Amino acid sequence: MRKRRTRGARLPYGTLVAAATAALLATLVTPADARPEPAAPAGSTAPTGSAALPRSSASAVRESRPVHSYADAIRESVWVDTGLDGDGDGRTDRVAVDIVRPRETAASGRKIPVIMDASPYYACCGRGNESQKKTYDADGNPVQFPLFYDNFFVPRGYAFAAVDLAGTNRSDGCDDVGGRSDVQSAKAVVDWLNGRARGYTSRTGDTRSRATTWSTGNVGMIGKSWDGTIANGVAATGVEGLKTIVPIGAISSWYDYFHSQGAPLYNANPSWLSEYVNSPEAQARCGAVQDRITAGTPYSGDRTAAWTERDHVRNAAKVKASVFVVHGQQDLNVRANQFGQWWDALGAQGVERKIWLSQTGHVDPFDFRRADWVRTLHRWFDHHLLGYENGIDREPVADIERAPDRWTTDRQWPPRGTAATTLRPTPGPASGPGVLSRAPAAPGATAVFTDDPGLGELDWAARIDTATPEKAGFVTRPLSGDLRISGSSKVTVTATPTTATAHLSAVLVDLGPDTIRDYGAAGEGITTLTDRTCWGASAPGDSACFKETEANTADVGYTVVSRGWADLGTWADPREERPLTPGRAYTMTLDLAATDHVVPAGHRLALIVGGTDKDLLDPPSTTPTLTLDLARTSARLPLVGGAAAFGRATSGPYPAVPSLTPSLSGAVPPAAVAGPRLPGFGAAR
Repeated sequence: MRKRRTRGARLPYGTLVAAATAALLATLVTPADARPEPAAPAGSTAPTGSAALPRSSASAVRESRPVHSYADAIRESVWVDTGLDGDGDGRTDRVAVDIVRPRETAASGRKIPVIMDASPYYACCGRGNESQKKTYDADGNPVQFPLFYDNFFVPRGYAFAAVDLAGTNRSDGCDDVGGRSDVQSAKAVVDWLNGRARGYTSRTGDTRSRATTWSTGNVGMIGKSWDGTIANGVAATGVEGLKTIVPIGAISSWYDYFHSQGAPLYNANPSWLSEYVNSPEAQARCGAVQDRITAGTPYSGDRTAAWTERDHVRNAAKVKASVFVVHGQQDLNVRANQFGQWWDALGAQGVERKIWLSQTGHVDPFDFRRADWVRTLHRWFDHHLLGYENGIDREPVADIERAPDRWTTDRQWPPRGTAATTLRPTPGPASGPGVLSRAPAAPGATAVFTDDPGLGELDWAARIDTATPEKAGFVTRPLSGDLRISGSSKVTVTATPTTATAHLSAVLVDLGPDTIRDYGAAGEGITTLTDRTCWGASAPGDSACFKETEANTADVGYTVVSRGWADLGTWADPREERPLTPGRAYTMTLDLAATDHVVPAGHRLALIVGGTDKDLLDPPSTTPTLTLDLARTSARLPLVGGAAAFGRATSGPYPAVPSLTPSLSGAVPPAAVAGPRLPGFGAAR
């Protein structure tokens, strides 16, 4: 972790200037091997596949252009009063806001909108694929703003604001891991930009700084993981002036980051995250806050007031901003249920939405679809913050990555004609899997498995065609046509445990060979190259040039499509775990993560029910054997075309079953993803 610099003897002014200049020049301006920002296709303002604008509105299309100097931009720091006293020192906390904005618009008196990234990571860990941190000159003025947002958008007439959450970097207070302090850290800045909160030119002084002299008050928040989570939380307050948010791999409910229906995931207490991101000062003064977090978020998975405070989905009705969601469908850090429940809640409230779903893990779109991402984000902010009529609001809502670097679009998501379809498991041969179809099991039919914490979903899928004791598996016949799953699935089980505690896992698996992004490898689906491309303008100490990436792929014999976990002890009340009575049957429904996946003709679809999913779910305190009542067990899948589509895909000519046997030259599973990680850590923080 980064250590805070201590003040020593005051150096002569000339020495400070020389040192600062040398540091700036040593950082980088534009690398010699960097390529300039690629131009948009000639005559085009929309990504490939977008709807063409009517001829009559072509003259209304506008695009902000890089006409302002980035090198001469105003760089300043402001401390905004949050109105909270999180560290209990008797004065309200101020959060640091580092701002870069065009000097030309300030000189002419023209007001501009603001793009904001509020983060706890600017000092401890860094942002982006290259782990960039904020840097400052000898006088404490901001020099490097991580990521490309400043380089690209400031020359185009935007301001960029990088906010240190309370307790982190140069801010007062204590980080509370998604709670009131986290959200208020950024909301107060939106209020300040609109003239409703106080800002100061220093951390402790009384000299006021007013944003209304240069800010229109229109704000767009963006960020990956924890940063995007803050954007979700601020939008859920309904604050005026927040026009749009772009949450990337973001959390919508902190409970669901640490637990899944009562079952603990990873290290299921958030207090250690607070310790990790707090500044050294905050670590010394924020012990009481961490104790409150620990007490309010029990490992048992019981839902408490602290979890309710950190649930943004419940406040979707307050959201006034448009929302552009980006998520990796194989993100095993911030799992895909986080975007699914948020997307559905926003849709129920009529919020304007757009979505990109990739095959990656926890990766920023800048690192898996760079040119299209920058172009699309540019048009999104131009429309929502500058009011330009560029047609992006009339284009297809969803972009889905079907194979590495191959994308499709949908006018709405899930697409029209998607319907929940009930599939049912029935017994199969004693030596093989059961059957997954529309036909119900006969009364009394069962399947039995024993929890084995040493095995997980990839092990289960690899051995689907063999009856093994740690899972219950059910497969369709080989499909005669493609079958598309789009949205969130549910699996209802009736299970009888042999012990007082039991955890359940349910996974959907596409059984068949494919080439996918290797989401389990270190890059979570990308490989970082050495060449750089430039996205905007550079200045001493802040380069617009970033390392290129390419898809890192794996040939596999099966692909996990969606997953969900639960503590069977929450069968009666999702807010509280209860001891189970061995020998008694319990019925509960597991919520599976949202997905959009096409199971191609010739493949099979599998439903697997097991206990502990290794490296993803913590085991229960006992080792139960569970008996499933198959007549009272089912899966409800959102199928495009509904039951009729399933019927067509499971009739007709009977394709051959592809082999699932891995070999050195054939299909192998992706590398396993193991261990707890910070929300924000991954291929690109």
